[in-house]
Amino acid sequence: MGFLEDFQASVEALPAMLHKNYSLMRELDKSLQGVQLENEQRCQQEIEDIKHGLESGSITFDPAKLKFSDEAIEEQKHCVRIADEKVALATQTYDLVDAHIQQLDQFMRKLEELRQAMRFSVAKVQTELPAPAIDLELPVDPNEPTYCLCNQVSYGEMIACDNNECKIEWYHFGCVGLKEQPKGKWYCPNCIGFQKKRKGK
Repeated sequence: MGFLEDFQASVEALPAMLHKNYSLMRELDKSLQGVQLENEQRCQQEIEDIKHGLESGSITFDPAKLKFSDEAIEEQKHCVRIADEKVALATQTYDLVDAHIQQLDQFMRKLEELRQAMRFSVAKVQTELPAPAIDLELPVDPNEPTYCLCNQVSYGEMIACDNNECKIEWYHFGCVGLKEQPKGKWYCPNCIGFQKKRKGK
């Protein structure tokens, strides 16, 4: 059985165990309240008896002899034992829940390690696989005009030739070796030769 199955089995048993402990604590509470009430009544009665004895003179005042009965003291000890049992049961319940929380933390750490390992494996496989060929050619409208030396449609950054008689007129930056807009007038490769000839005349 794997870690997940073990954890699931222990968690499924947890509610019943908690219910049992809480029921025992409620019974101890009820028992403790009953014993405390009886002890309080007994002590109150013994105090009243001592008062009457002192008032009537049948009891002489002697602090060493004026004390609660053995039954009252025994009931008080019994209350302490019940309280100790309650504390032990509460501690056991806390430890039980805490153990399951620690198990859950351990499971979450293992799950995260597994997730990271799977992510690393997928990334490794993706880097090892050849990149799929992507067809970047887009459908072109046959009626759309074409420009530039490449005889393609308009796209990206383009520049116009300053020769008014240029047959092509517009050029793509990349096709004519431009990275940014030039300052001043600009002539395409075809027209720049024509301009030089005119200047030579």
